[in-house]
This record gives sequence, C-alpha cells and structure tokens, in this order.
Amino acid sequence: MVERFVGTWQMVASENFDEFLKEIGMGMAMRKAACMVKPEMTVSVDAQDLITLTMKTSFKTKEFQFKLNEPFEGTSANDKTATIVVTLEGGKLVQKQTCEGRETTIEREIVDGKLIMTCKSGNVVATRTFQK
Repeated sequence: MVERFVGTWQMVASENFDEFLKEIGMGMAMRKAACMVKPEMTVSVDAQDLITLTMKTSFKTKEFQFKLNEPFEGTSANDKTATIVVTLEGGKLVQKQTCEGRETTIEREIVDGKLIMTCKSGNVVATRTFQK
C-alpha cells in the first residue's frame, strides 16, 4: 500500500498553511519564507521496508527515515525536536508528532492521482496538494 506514495511529487496548491505554521509556533519571517516556496516531496521504500521521505525547497532539504508503527525522533516544521510515529490507516500515511507538548497530525493520501497532505494542529487545518 505504501508503494502508491513512492515517487517525486511537486506542490501545486497550498491552503491555510500560514495559519498552520502560526499555530505550531513558527515565527513570522520563517512562515513567510515557508509559504513562498513550492517543495518537492520524494517518497521511497527500500527492501527492509524503511521509508524515506524528503522535502526539498530552494532553502533547505529535510529528510527523515522511518518504519511504519515505530516511534522515532525527528524535527517538526519549525525545526524543534519531535517524537514522531507514522502509521498506515485506511490508505493514508498518518504522521503523528508531539513537540513541546503539542500534538500535530499530518495525513498523506492519494486522491485522483494527486498526493493530498493535510496538516492539523489545534483547530487549524491546512491542505497542500502535490502531483507527480
């Protein structure tokens, strides 16, 4: 099922992302920069079921590797240490992370050939759409 996500995806639309970044505590200058770029997301899976997810922008590249259902330490969107676990639920890759006591959920799903990434924190929901 994870194989559906494998490939390189370009962001083509973003809704409410600034509000999401504000909700997770990112400063204004970093938010503005983050909202201006259109990241490229690459998903790969190796023979040992290790998933690599890379988000690449003109500013920086962020990569994390994980196995489904196994908690690991990574960094949040605002570069703070977070405990992260990714599961597969109903065809969605669901990333739950806790950073400084705040829980954030990022769901990735394939809809009509596009990868839809839904970011949730508190009452704020942002959506980013990617296509191959």
